[in-house]
Formats: sequence, C-alpha cells, structure tokens
Amino acid sequence: MSDTDRPHAPSAPETPRPLAEPRLATRHRERGRLPRHVVLALPLALAGLISLLLSGNALRPFETIATIEARMASKSDYFRDPEVRRLLLENGIRVDIHRLGSRGIATQPLRGMDVVFPSGQPAAKLILDRQDRSVRSVRPFVSPLVLGTFRDYAETLVRAGVATPQPVQGGGRTLYYDLDMHKFMGLLDGLDGGRDTADQDRDGTLERADTWNGIGFDEPGAHSNSGRVLVRTSNVCESNAAGTYLSTLAFVENRNSTPGAGEPDKKKAAREALDIAARIKPLIDLQGMPADEQAESYLSALGESIAPISLIYEHQYLAHQIDYEREHHRQDTNRVLLYPTPYALTEPQLISLSGKGDKLVALIATDPELRRRAIELGFRVRFSGEDGTSEQLNAYLRGRGIQVPTPNRDQTKVYEPDLDVLEKIITYVGDCPPPVRDTS
Repeated sequence: MSDTDRPHAPSAPETPRPLAEPRLATRHRERGRLPRHVVLALPLALAGLISLLLSGNALRPFETIATIEARMASKSDYFRDPEVRRLLLENGIRVDIHRLGSRGIATQPLRGMDVVFPSGQPAAKLILDRQDRSVRSVRPFVSPLVLGTFRDYAETLVRAGVATPQPVQGGGRTLYYDLDMHKFMGLLDGLDGGRDTADQDRDGTLERADTWNGIGFDEPGAHSNSGRVLVRTSNVCESNAAGTYLSTLAFVENRNSTPGAGEPDKKKAAREALDIAARIKPLIDLQGMPADEQAESYLSALGESIAPISLIYEHQYLAHQIDYEREHHRQDTNRVLLYPTPYALTEPQLISLSGKGDKLVALIATDPELRRRAIELGFRVRFSGEDGTSEQLNAYLRGRGIQVPTPNRDQTKVYEPDLDVLEKIITYVGDCPPPVRDTS
C-alpha cells in the first residue's frame, strides 16, 4: 500500500497569525536652502541692526516727533536745508516755518509760535522787550551785509575809483572787492557836482550823471547800460537787510557817526534822524522784495539783467559758490561781492517762546553737526576759543578751492541807531505805516 493510500491522522487546527499594522510610507524632504542673495545680505542687515542699537536709533520710528511752529525771516534758508531738517528729525524735531520779514515778526502777534528767528538785533530787541517772562535764545552765527554784483560792473566801479579788488593768493581773478561807501554814495544821487549831466568817465561826451554808461561801463561792440547806479534792496518796511543798509547810509551820511547817539534830548535826536533820512531817501531803490527772494533773483540765470547790484547776505553768496564748485569743479567768477566800508554785521537771534522752543534753542546752541552744516552753508558760526567766527569757515572754503575773503584794513563798523531813531528813519524813507505794537 502506498503512502498515499494510507489513512492520515487528523491534523491540529492552524493558529491564526496576528495582522500587522499597515505602515505609512513618508517622504524624506531635504531642508530648503536660503537663496544666495538672502545669505549675502544677512551680515549687512545684522551690522545695520547693531549700528542702530549702538546709536540709540533703533526705536526712532516709534518716537514722537515734536512739530515746532516758527516765524522766521531770511535765515529760514538754514532750517529749510535738507541736511538740517534730517539732523533735526534725528533729534525728534520738525520745524514748520512761517515766512515773514524781521520787522514784521517784531511787530505782529506771536500767538501759537514756539520760536521766532529775526535776522538782526533791532527786531530781536523789540521781540525780547515784548515778553513777560524770561526766555531762552541763541545767536548761532553772523553774516556780513554785502552787495552782490557782476564782474563788469565791479570793474567799472574800480575804474571810477570807488572799489578796490581784494588780492588773490596765487593770482587769478578775484571774487571780492572793497567798496568805499562814502565815494559810492556820491554815485547814487543822480548828480555830479550838483549837475545832472557830466563827463564822469572823461571820454569827451556829456552824459546823464551817475549812470553806468556815464561812469564808463559801456564799451563799443560789447555792453551798455544807460540806467542809474542804484542798489536793489529788499522791502525796507519789513526786511532786516534793508534796515541795516539804511543804517549804513545814515552812519556814513552822519560822518561815520550813529545818528542820535549820545543825545539826551529825544526830540533833538528825532529831528536829527529825520534830517538824515531826508538826505538818504533818494539813494536807494525800494523794490519791496523779501531778502531771500533778492538773493534768488541775483543768483538766477537772469540775475544780471534783473539788477546790476543787489543787497544780500554774505552767506547766500558763499553757499552759491560752494554749490557751484561742487557741480562744476570751479568758482563762479562772473558773480562777485562788494564789501562795504564801513561794514555792517548782522546777528540773527533764535528766540524761544515755549517749552518746545527751548528744546530747539538748546539743540542749535550745542549740536556740533548742526554747527558744521551752518559752516557748509556759508555762515560764520560762533565758536569760543581760538576757532573764532571766521576761521572754520575760511578753512572750509580753502578746502573746496574757493577764494577766502580778506578783511579790510579799515575796520570801521556801523552801529545801528537806537530803536526809536531807527524806526523814524525806516518809516520816513520807506513811507511805512507805523508798526502796530502787540504784546502777545
């Protein structure tokens, strides 16, 4: 019997196998890499953050910016400068400028103002006298009053014997001339020896007295100007520049003496002031323009056709030369300055009228970066010690390759009359309405 035919014993039942849990297959993803430009930028971003933390500016965007309401005259161009505005914002200050002439600032209501910035001391004294509390103020810089003209006109004045070119170190054409105000005033009245015609340039031809052609400006085939020799001024009823120019004319007319000075009799001082005012009134050309617009006209492309001579501040001319050199890598030798002798120095004063104003005054008085920028804008900044008001500006000009003005040997300075006397001169010459005094 074969094995296949043999009966088999029954087998034990099979034990069921436990079911295995299904395994979920997962994909292994590679960690993404930062883009290369992000990796390269990270060190710079980190460095910038560290710099902000160290400088204390990391939270600057979250700080409150104080807006200071300011009424300012021609020196508002300092606060309008983009770099000055940036520096002020870094210190949490924004200045909202309301433009007005110095005399207007001194006589109009000041409600709502945090600071005022008249361009000279007469207006500043009027403002300080109106305050019923002690106020903080600073005189951060000075700027001489000058006459802006053009080379051909300046050389005509040299030939007429009223101007002298300043020397240039290393040679070349000068940017600056000294102007004898006593002789120059003789060209402003339209008369020569009491006559309205004369041969002032000795060319054998009688011409109208005190015209540019009459004193030798005209050249055959070149240029000609039959207009009178005049200085284009700003509005004498509003402007510190025009008021200071009037003080200069009055000082010279009064034999280099301040009208009314030392006179105890106020009525007699007033009569003296009015007498001098009547004599100098014909000598100026009243244009009614603010001082900063006067400089803009002079420095414009059409400046020479607008006026041969314009009354401006020295810093406005120097700022132009600095900008011109930066753009053209040379000086603007067509525009030149006449420095009057005797000379007048203007001292703008920033006066605080509120707590916010105190903060701005303190910053202007102490911040070295704001002082540095004032020098770069052509101002003679006040410094104590051996670095006086002029030396740092002179060093900056030399570094830019710009000629430095030479102080005149004649250091006679114009001293402005007392406020009452000056007001009488201004009101008479400019036919100005009397100032409305306001105590607010």
